[in-house]
Amino acid sequence: MDFLFTGPLPPATLILGGARSGKSALAERIVESRGPGLYLATAEALDDEMADRVRRHRERRGPSWDLVEEPLDLVGALRAHARAGRPVLVDCLTLWLSNVMTEQRDPEAEGAALAAALADLAGPVVLVANEVGLGIVPDNALARLFRDAAGRLNQTVAAAAQRVLFVAAGLPLVMKDENP
Repeated sequence: MDFLFTGPLPPATLILGGARSGKSALAERIVESRGPGLYLATAEALDDEMADRVRRHRERRGPSWDLVEEPLDLVGALRAHARAGRPVLVDCLTLWLSNVMTEQRDPEAEGAALAAALADLAGPVVLVANEVGLGIVPDNALARLFRDAAGRLNQTVAAAAQRVLFVAAGLPLVMKDENP
């Protein structure tokens, strides 16, 4: 899979996987292999556990990354910061979706706007998302609503992306590769 780390990136790459699958670390390696990147973080550290996750991600990345934190206006942030020669890593779409739903925005409209924006960005973007639909059916309506919205968002972004990878146990599986 050397091609993941050499040559030009496609305009949009989606990396899916479960919790602790290695998807973020893979995305970081892919972007770092092309030179300095911009890390577009969607998480908000609203509790100690999330603050610890954010800290660990920052330590793993090191100081070479530029950082933009944008929990809600992902399309605006991508339009403002994407440029040729500097890939953008979005980590992660699932937390962004949670923020969108918390603000009672329409997740399908927001996902469609994101997919449309991916075609017009000035530079490549690598997006990370959790695949939450592989486990048991959640036992409550809100969790089922979120799981379904996440599945639809992943499908929408995968359709717009030129490359889609699935990561399990730190190993990538190419699901789609339309990179010219």
